[in-house]
Amino acid sequence: MKLSPSVSIEQSNTGLEFIKVAGSKCDAKIFLQGGQITEFIPKNKKPLIWVSKNETYQEGASIRGGIPICWPWFGTHKNDGWPAHGIARTSLWQADEVHESDEQITISLKLPMKLVNTEYWPHQSALIVEFVLTDKLQVRLTTTNLSNAAFSYTQALHTYFPTSDIKSTFVDGLQGSQYIEFGEGPFAQGEQVKFARETDMVYTEAGSSQNIHTPEGVINVSRENSSSCVLWNPWIEKSKRLSNFADDEYLTMLCLEAANVLADEVTLEPKQSHTLVTTISWAD
Repeated sequence: MKLSPSVSIEQSNTGLEFIKVAGSKCDAKIFLQGGQITEFIPKNKKPLIWVSKNETYQEGASIRGGIPICWPWFGTHKNDGWPAHGIARTSLWQADEVHESDEQITISLKLPMKLVNTEYWPHQSALIVEFVLTDKLQVRLTTTNLSNAAFSYTQALHTYFPTSDIKSTFVDGLQGSQYIEFGEGPFAQGEQVKFARETDMVYTEAGSSQNIHTPEGVINVSRENSSSCVLWNPWIEKSKRLSNFADDEYLTMLCLEAANVLADEVTLEPKQSHTLVTTISWAD
């Protein structure tokens, strides 16, 4: 991969390689393990994504924060013992291309399919993630069916967002959609979503844009090629059971995830592609 003036490859103190971006419009950090962005800071603004202070960046373990890539399934697989949220978020991705202009930096990574366990994913396919970096962050996850038969999959871009106080935070733009929570529902979302308990809502027929209102400002989150999304906060008891997560960190984060889940799962015919897109920014 040919780097640009603003892009370098560095190592964490645990030996994990990451791509460091120090651009004119933003700073960012993207780990090759998981193809996972863990830092995005627009110039003269606060960080837009969150990582746990307890994260240890270990080989083969998912990173608690940033934007984990859940693929080719979201959540728990029906096969006992299969990894939660699929295989992409702990696999080692390969740096592919960097393009830098005055307006943006685009970095693409690909998942080497020869390293993927065919028990988990027997289909011939290609998976690429692109990060388009300006004062906004756009993540584009493209799956291509290279086989001669159709296959289906679910996925999510599991974005962790920061807040200084979850109890003073709410999400607008989900009104009118339906959600499933803890296996129950569907329920109708009638008003803005506030946080006073464990939240694990899987929305269907959701609008393409939501706003997260935090004490620091409003974060706009939009999606393309997705009519489903997931809203999550572990709250008190689950926080104590999570790996690489401090007991009180539920107060400083939430996840709002662009997804293709439930009835929104993707079926790809031979030679077709699908791109899941999320774009996040501080609202002006």
